[in-house]
Amino acid sequence: MTRYDVLVVGSANADLTVRVDRRPGPGETVFGDDLMESAGGKGANQAAAAARLGARTALLARVGDDAFGELLLAAQREAGAEVRHVLVEAGARTGTAMIVVGPDGDNSIVVSPGANARLTPADVAAAGELFANAPVVSLQLEIPLETVRAAAARAGEAGARVVLNPSPAPAALDPQLLAAADPLVVNEHEARQLSGAGDGDPGSWARSLRAAGARSVVVTLGADGALALDTTADEPVRVPGIAVRAVDTTGAGDAFTGALAARLARGERLAEAVRYAVRVSAASVTRAGAQPSYPTPEELPH
Repeated sequence: MTRYDVLVVGSANADLTVRVDRRPGPGETVFGDDLMESAGGKGANQAAAAARLGARTALLARVGDDAFGELLLAAQREAGAEVRHVLVEAGARTGTAMIVVGPDGDNSIVVSPGANARLTPADVAAAGELFANAPVVSLQLEIPLETVRAAAARAGEAGARVVLNPSPAPAALDPQLLAAADPLVVNEHEARQLSGAGDGDPGSWARSLRAAGARSVVVTLGADGALALDTTADEPVRVPGIAVRAVDTTGAGDAFTGALAARLARGERLAEAVRYAVRVSAASVTRAGAQPSYPTPEELPH
């Protein structure tokens, strides 16, 4: 069995992106630029980001036997990720994300899960050897929750470290998944919602999430960087952002998480892995799209 640095279990979507001068209001139509088709999905994004940075990466996902599925497989191969464990379902539609990008680079996204919704705990069980051959397993919530639980449990049995990005954010986080997260990776909105800490600051959100059961916590802060609260630390470490001109923020959080997983697999401490991930995320927003924007190590800002 091949040894990997990172195993990603998650979604794979075709991204359909259009740039607009302003987002439409209810009942309104606006013109946009030419439609761009590219590879995306939180799982596939994180796998591509880690692989492009040199980590030996495998993706466990499900796509349809359509043109979008072929697009996603080709993108993973181009990034250097292993696709032998991407399941191709006959007659299924590949997951699709419809993305509107405003002039400031911020985006609004609607996801149609397609084949992602049919990635099952049985698929996880069938890929059991994968979990024993990767020190870090990266998970998100664009696939069925029971499948994420099964993957977290299998990772725990194998002694692998679980990086959990609970996005899209649920109303409340499953205690089993929270206890497996090392780290739990959340943005400011997710941290505020899941911590229940209301109008606190990112540090208080991180402390609340760790007190609730997460082994360690990372809160991403967009252009302001991130903070890391390790397992036994009294206070979080703040990592400043890197000033860049943002073109498109689509997939920047996935670039961060993929980079974080890759560096943790190398044995780096959490705060140092976060510093590296901030650099990767900053580079990704300077180009359009999700996976097409992900940098190699030589392209990172300092």
